[in-house]
Amino acid sequence: MKLLIDTNIVLDVMLKREPFYSLSFGILGLAKRDDVEEYVSASAITDIYYLAYRQIRDKSRVKKLMKELLMVVSVASVSGQEIENAISLEWNDFEDSVQYSVAYLQEMDGIVTRNPNDYREAEIKVWKPEELL
Repeated sequence: MKLLIDTNIVLDVMLKREPFYSLSFGILGLAKRDDVEEYVSASAITDIYYLAYRQIRDKSRVKKLMKELLMVVSVASVSGQEIENAISLEWNDFEDSVQYSVAYLQEMDGIVTRNPNDYREAEIKVWKPEELL
């Protein structure tokens, strides 16, 4: 199963945000299974770094967390095709449309997010962490 992991799930783990930490940690833990591949989009990587640094304020610690993240997930590229598709969707949140376009065009099985309403019009499966676990 190929899964796109939304930014909020990663930040829940990196920043140990309660009450979401345990479920989100469980989602990232699924990557240990042979039948699960987890991805974070290249565009989300920059957002994750920025938001983590804004809270932690320690560049070396954030870089260490990013390296640990990359040991668990793969980075899904964001090409012009994904951007063009995202623009054509006309969703309210462009970032969500890019995330969706990455998952959809790269034929992933779905997206894991705490905010499934952001993907109401998705043509692929969208799970909350508790649903997937």
